[in-house]
Order: sequence, then structure tokens, then C-alpha cells
Amino acid sequence: MQRRTRRRRHGFTLIELLLVAGILAVLAAFAIPSLMGTAQQANISIAKAGIGRNGPIAKALTSYKWDVGHYPDSDEGLQALYVPKGQGDNDNYKGPYMDGAYEELLDPWGNPYEFRSPGDMNEDTYDLWSWGPDREDNSGKEGSDDVKNWLEK
Repeated sequence: MQRRTRRRRHGFTLIELLLVAGILAVLAAFAIPSLMGTAQQANISIAKAGIGRNGPIAKALTSYKWDVGHYPDSDEGLQALYVPKGQGDNDNYKGPYMDGAYEELLDPWGNPYEFRSPGDMNEDTYDLWSWGPDREDNSGKEGSDDVKNWLEK
């Protein structure tokens, strides 16, 4: 009697590998464009949260105003939130009001937030904004991607 030995198959065939690679390519073609828009929208949301009424910058500016009696002016800028206690121009200054270094206060696109006090748009307080992903002032243009702490009139 002759014994038949079956050969065990190890690994995948070339056709199987190409089929799986093709399926993955089709899935990636659908997924990647939708993820790109999601990342950009997430950065815009982060910028809005940073400068919004309950954001960390707004809270620090409010604390500064309670202690000193006014918001920092445009010349002082947001750097005034980082001055160590005892080094402020005002005896009531109890800062710093933000942790870290001023250089760390950047929008999600790596640019410093813009600050104006008193504000042109928020006359009683301050204007705080980011130029957005295109890093350009699109104020007043339809489709502007600027992130601002005021509503357009």
C-alpha cells in the first residue's frame, strides 16, 4: 500500500494578497477624504473653545480684570497674563494668570492669538481672534475661516 502524504500549505497566495490590498485601497479611498475634513473641523473647535467665553484665555483675562480693574491694553497684550506676581505695574496684580510660557499660547495652527483692548467689535471688553487655517485675515468675507470672540453684525 502506498501512502499518500498531503502537503500542508503555508502562507497566502499572490492572488489572495492582491485581493486584500485592493480591498484596503478602496476602503482608504473613502475614509481618508472624510478624515481630512474632520481634523480641520476639530482644530476650529479647539480654537473656538480657547477663545470662547468659558475658554482658558477668557477666564485668565477676567481674573486679570477683577484684580487690576481693567483688561490689559493692546500694547500689553496677552503677555500681561504671564507676568510673575510682584512684577506687574499694578499693586493689585496677582498673576501669572496662565500657566506655561507666553510662547505656548498659540492657536491650533501654530500662530499667536490676536488681541485688541479695548475692542473694536466688543467695545466694552476686548477682541480676541485667530486667523484660522489659512492664516489670513478674512474679516467681512463670506466663507471666512477666522475664529473670533464676537458675532458678525
